[in-house]
Amino acid sequence: MNYENLNLQLSDINIQKKHFFSVFGLYLFSLGSLILGYSFYLLLESIGLVTKNVITWNGQGLLWFLVLFCVSIFILFLPIEFLNIFKIYNSTFKDLILNIMFVIGTCLVFLIVFQFLITPQNSIVNDVVTIGKAVSFSGFIAIPLVLFLQHNLKRTREISDSISYNFIFFIWILASQIFL
Repeated sequence: MNYENLNLQLSDINIQKKHFFSVFGLYLFSLGSLILGYSFYLLLESIGLVTKNVITWNGQGLLWFLVLFCVSIFILFLPIEFLNIFKIYNSTFKDLILNIMFVIGTCLVFLIVFQFLITPQNSIVNDVVTIGKAVSFSGFIAIPLVLFLQHNLKRTREISDSISYNFIFFIWILASQIFL
């Protein structure tokens, strides 16, 4: 009987843009935050607070800090201005399946972009490509598990959608740090 209900529930999956926009916004927030952190690391290297590992001279570090800072601000601007959804809709099993499909699809597309379409020409671009791959890999592995755990915890505890969005964003950042 439960199997029939599950099949009936999965057969009428209605793809709504709110599921895609929330997942895509989370991906962009994670990617933008990690690039912003890397740009500040380059600033610290060029100022001299950290030993120089990536840059060769201070002007190079300041230039790449400015470029990556502007890129990350633009990436962080996109979900705020255009997507405008800051909730994870994960109340039903259908929502869970849609969220997991969109997470895996988004991460797959961006992994292909970072793996094949962007060719690293120097160590800084190589590090940015590595950051993009880390965000994609953490989306493949950690985020579907967190979404599943959150869906199961919602049955026993009341978790608001906005808190779950922030929690998944935090876990995505932490999981990306593991893959770096």
